[in-house]
Amino acid sequence: MELIVHHKISDLYKSLNLPIEQEMDFTIHFLPAIHSKTPFKSPVFRADYFSFVFIKEGSGKYTIDDKIFPFDSQTIYFTNPGHIKSFEIENSKDAYIITLTESFLRENVHPDIFGEFPFLLAETVPPKKMLQNDFSEFEILYKQIFKEFKKQSEYKNKILGNLFVVLLLKIKENFWLSYNPLEEGGRNSQIVKSFKILLEREFKIATSKGLTIAFQVQDYANELNLHPNYLNSVIKSKTGRTVNDWISKRTLSVAKSLLKNTTYSSKEIAYKLGFSEPTHFSRFFKKHTQISPTTFRKSNQ
Repeated sequence: MELIVHHKISDLYKSLNLPIEQEMDFTIHFLPAIHSKTPFKSPVFRADYFSFVFIKEGSGKYTIDDKIFPFDSQTIYFTNPGHIKSFEIENSKDAYIITLTESFLRENVHPDIFGEFPFLLAETVPPKKMLQNDFSEFEILYKQIFKEFKKQSEYKNKILGNLFVVLLLKIKENFWLSYNPLEEGGRNSQIVKSFKILLEREFKIATSKGLTIAFQVQDYANELNLHPNYLNSVIKSKTGRTVNDWISKRTLSVAKSLLKNTTYSSKEIAYKLGFSEPTHFSRFFKKHTQISPTTFRKSNQ
């Protein structure tokens, strides 16, 4: 049985012997520079990030779970977190890859990322072959993103986020305008998508209407009419993360956003996010970021 490696973006860097100083939420690379020797075959892995690949000139194939998709020149495709995947590059003369986390999408692209761009929940994403003129529109965008990524600026993430909004809108316009994630895939896939949509909705209600909600596995299971053990089993098998992992990541992302963009005190944020005591929130935040909420707020003002 082939070993499945769990990948964060930093793990990707390490596997390619690229320098990395810290965890990162967004990267863009010229593919021939990082895969200079072709053909190249990747290990089987489960990525914790999105990948968007723009192939102007090249060919190969990628595998998502048990589905294989060949690609060639003037092709665009993306893969989302959770799936078991691998890829093979036959040749790569002109291609770019963008990797970014769900946290980056929420914090810098759109807070309701799956509501605005539901195609990001797609179970499997075949490559999209484009006409040369249409592909050129995307080339302008990803090369501008590459240029901004190389710069050092205090507004770097916001600039990258806004450029990526345009890129996602163009992808939506060209390929996914009427996509409904709940109509695609088998029962387990639909449970995952329903859970992610519900996760979005609950956090949106809590933060926009000033309500306090306790985010527990049992609550989501009740909403979906499932036993909590079954819900957790499906989510874990399909995404590699437990329901509590998903809730924790979403809680952390919303906490960061509230600390950066509002005047709510840490105590108010704690209660808003369902913590019974502010000290519990502080411990949770420090466990995941190594700094306190107060320090995080000061460093982002």
